[in-house]
Amino acid sequence: MTIEKVGDVMQPEIRPSADLRNHYSEISKQCKESREPIVITVNGRGDTVVLGIQQYNQMKAELELLRTLAEAEDDVKNGRLEPVQETFDGIRSALQSR
Repeated sequence: MTIEKVGDVMQPEIRPSADLRNHYSEISKQCKESREPIVITVNGRGDTVVLGIQQYNQMKAELELLRTLAEAEDDVKNGRLEPVQETFDGIRSALQSR
């Protein structure tokens, strides 16, 4: 099975749960090589997504960055700002205390 492209969006491969049980090595290898998720179905409905550990870690890091940026944007909107030098001094102090 291959990943389909619909427009500009890659559609994840969909496989039945029996494939996970019977072809785990193949699915694991495919996740690592394609760097794309595989949707596992039960009774024809999406149930689980299999993702390589590298992509999982990247996704978590990107999500954390987006959360940090959203918090920063909220700070700017609500006037919670301080001069750049104070910010760098705070970061420097935090790093030195580790």
